[in-house]
Amino acid sequence: MINICIHGHFYQPPRENPWTGEIELQPSAKPYHDWNERIFHECYEPNSEAEIIDDKGEVVSLVNNYELIDFNFGPTLLAWIRNKHPETYDKIIEADRISVNNHNGHGNAIAMCYSHMIMPLANLNDKITQVKWALADFKYHFGRSSEGIWLPETACNQETLEVLISEGVKYTILDTSQAAFIRKIGNNDLTDVTDGSINPKMPYRCYSELHPDRFINIFFYDGPVSKSVAFDDVLKSSQNLLTKIFDAADKIRNGPQLISVATDGETFGHHKRHAERTLAFFLRSLAPANNLNIVNFGEYLEMFSPQFEVKLKPGENGEGTSWSCPHGVQRWLADCGCGGGDGWHQQWRKPLRDSLNWLRDQLIIIYENLGSAFFADVWKARNDYIHLMLEDTFEGRINFFTLNGIKTLSKTEINAAIKLLEIQKNSMLMFTSCGWFFSEISGIETVKILEYASKAMEQAKELTGISLESEFLKRLSQAESNIPKFKNGKGVYLKLVIPKRMRT
Repeated sequence: MINICIHGHFYQPPRENPWTGEIELQPSAKPYHDWNERIFHECYEPNSEAEIIDDKGEVVSLVNNYELIDFNFGPTLLAWIRNKHPETYDKIIEADRISVNNHNGHGNAIAMCYSHMIMPLANLNDKITQVKWALADFKYHFGRSSEGIWLPETACNQETLEVLISEGVKYTILDTSQAAFIRKIGNNDLTDVTDGSINPKMPYRCYSELHPDRFINIFFYDGPVSKSVAFDDVLKSSQNLLTKIFDAADKIRNGPQLISVATDGETFGHHKRHAERTLAFFLRSLAPANNLNIVNFGEYLEMFSPQFEVKLKPGENGEGTSWSCPHGVQRWLADCGCGGGDGWHQQWRKPLRDSLNWLRDQLIIIYENLGSAFFADVWKARNDYIHLMLEDTFEGRINFFTLNGIKTLSKTEINAAIKLLEIQKNSMLMFTSCGWFFSEISGIETVKILEYASKAMEQAKELTGISLESEFLKRLSQAESNIPKFKNGKGVYLKLVIPKRMRT
């Protein structure tokens, strides 16, 4: 029997105005108010009630696809769905509960790093907080611990793996291009798979370099099948998908094999209209009728423990690799050619990151200096702040400051301490990967991360009287725009960010 696992990575960047907490009108999302609403109605809701249509065009049943696929939701997106569309949120949570019962105690849902930053490019404290927040957020919503975690853009390096291992994450999911060497566990002979030839039909074990007796398991999704699902016409019919799965199967393999697919969850309905119906019929009817066993990664890992060890490509300067950039993680660092077009350059990427790195480091100085008057351990306090972010109640604040306070704080001190933590939250939101993904610094995704930077600087000035904005803009002016009216990142900030701040 062939085992199959289809993973949907459901995610949208945070779109809220940092000063109001609400998403503003986005005309490009017409006929909906904003892109979250549009994609919700095209994808997130339809996948919770996917229609199976008969030959007469009549709906014969509804399928909650989340019961049948492995999936993750970006924490900020799931919070938005819970707030704006609680009925669909409930269906997502219930689907995971059902999957736990159907898959021997292993749920379909897994966590995702909190704010979709490129993990290898984050400093160590940010890596740790991203994972701790992700796992705590997951447990809050799904009522159980997550076995796995999705890394944004599957971007990974050794330090990222070390953090996952230290936090007890059992597995993650990567692209075959990220593997370098494999060997049978207990064997010394390495096999070179840098050409992408690693077999994705089984899990692998990756050992810690800091604690050699500890490890994380890695699943490599089937690249050709996944790319066909995302970019070709495979989802035009369930039969096409079935054929693609069977074509990928190893016909002479005697042991168990897993055909795993990983793609943006938005593929099913948003990128490809009504693809949620294709998925529903395939999983509910065609797969079982053709002796395909539907599993999730956690269940498969329990059934078939890894027999091989894997070592990953270190990437340039040890910065790691990703699925969406053949140059490692250069897409979020430099003008590597990815995401370009129409004669536009992306030379703005490096000075943008350099400017934000500088700002992050200045905010760290402020946080450590002021935070030490409030917290026994400023980094533990930041890691624990997720619980107040999820549910800020009077009792929650008492518990938080009892666990983290260096002394009994006054109301004024508590407010200052929370503002410091909010600065740190915004300092991570300003590294949301979408800000570098596309071709122009004045795009809505990049403007959004600059808004979070602006909010963090504003909060820092309120607390300390120190203005970081002039120096930040000086550095940002090195980020050249492709559009003459903006000239550079400073122009983008002055024309698109400051007016919004002034209005609110």
